[in-house]
Amino acid sequence: MHPIIRKLAVGAALVLSAPFAAATVLTFDDIIGPDGIAAMPVTYGGLDWSNAGMSVYTYEQAPFTAHSGQGRVTTDWTDNWPVASTIRFLSPTMFDGAWFSGYADSIVRFDLYFGGELVARSASLQLSEVPMYLDAGWNRAIDTIVVASDFPASYVMDDFSFSGVAQVPEPGSVALMLAGLGIAGLARRRR
Repeated sequence: MHPIIRKLAVGAALVLSAPFAAATVLTFDDIIGPDGIAAMPVTYGGLDWSNAGMSVYTYEQAPFTAHSGQGRVTTDWTDNWPVASTIRFLSPTMFDGAWFSGYADSIVRFDLYFGGELVARSASLQLSEVPMYLDAGWNRAIDTIVVASDFPASYVMDDFSFSGVAQVPEPGSVALMLAGLGIAGLARRRR
């Protein structure tokens, strides 16, 4: 393969894959309330938290150990057991996972949805005072996450991680890009 064409191909691959490379990690450290407790904003980090029923803690309290910084979220006290907190993405997104700590007699898991249908369920994580990572276990786009737990306010979640999903280009756009690369390669070769 000609070196110029190889460079163009590598450059095109990097440009097309760039949207997948950037991950977002929500630390919740910038949400500060009186006495170290704040209501979770309805929109935070580009997500819809309106049905999550969560609060943000920024003070130290065992067994709710933060993974990083001080901010972490937990469910509010409720009479409904088990607890399910719904978090919605504003566009299809790749969800990586989050860090959890809490009471050792409780578990958490993720239920992942796309278009209103359950597409995957993570493993269940037995909690402890030491923060542990719960991987989503799914490498495709979703639009909703339900954090499920057996008891209210039994866990804290920290360092919530996700990546944007690039829109698939239309075939005409790809054809135009390839034609442009071909013309540039021919013009370069003629010189």
